Amino acid sequence: MRTSRRMWTLYEPVHAVAHFAPEARQAYEAAGLRGYWRGYFAGRAAPLGPVGAAPVVALFFNFAPAMVARALPDVWRRATPAETLAARLAGAADTLARLTAGIPSGAIEAAADLLTEAVGRLDPAGRALGAANAALPVPREPLARLWQAATTLREHRGDGHVAALVAAGLGGCEPLVWRAARDLGREVLQPNRGWSDGEWDAATARLVERGWLDERGTPTPVGVAAYARIEESTDDAAAAAWTGIDPEHAAALLAPIARVCRAALPPANPIGLPAPDGPGTGDGPDPAGTEIAPGGAGGD
Repeated sequence: MRTSRRMWTLYEPVHAVAHFAPEARQAYEAAGLRGYWRGYFAGRAAPLGPVGAAPVVALFFNFAPAMVARALPDVWRRATPAETLAARLAGAADTLARLTAGIPSGAIEAAADLLTEAVGRLDPAGRALGAANAALPVPREPLARLWQAATTLREHRGDGHVAALVAAGLGGCEPLVWRAARDLGREVLQPNRGWSDGEWDAATARLVERGWLDERGTPTPVGVAAYARIEESTDDAAAAAWTGIDPEHAAALLAPIARVCRAALPPANPIGLPAPDGPGTGDGPDPAGTEIAPGGAGGD
């Protein structure tokens, strides 16, 4: 497995717990962001400033525009970007403090140092979400620093993945349909990304027309090969962050943290991580997507 992909499977769970943990939701609510999706959209968009729906539709990529518009720009009347950033970092750090209580503090600090070093190698060109997160002040507290570095790395990788999807001629809904056909059900992905039945079915028809799905909605060899090229491109675009880093040492540092974070995630969620027995942890199937489906599965 490519180092950049292996590292993604280890830092993504660290970031992702903040989308599901009660500490994170409580922090957003204390800042005035009541309702799961207000906290989610405000939290991810806050590094960009008080943006409206259009840039977030473009950058988050796989959310239905109508779903984004229900949250933005209204959330900025409830909490400023600065207040939102403080809330998301506090909620994430509190979550990680609970989950990593059994891991030595020195190991946490070493992992935070490693990911922060990787962030320092990122090229911001063409990576709006990655660049906006990289420009934030680096926290001094190790757990907060660990989470922010993991978040910056995953948003930077996500920007690269979106570029690969766009270059392949895919819109926001098609990768979700593809992932649902591979391993995650439509019932998980569609409601959590806001696409109507008509939009979902139209995206399915486009994948059938491309030859990626057959008439039963099953992935074809042509589709599997085409999506593998997208994933390879994503890995290539994320590789520079890991130049000079010993992957075995990095995995040894990150794996215990990733394990406790992964265990805290719902078994069925729209994030896009491979199954626990997938790449990096065994011989399971390759994931159908990476950052085309980040986020939580909360309700209103």
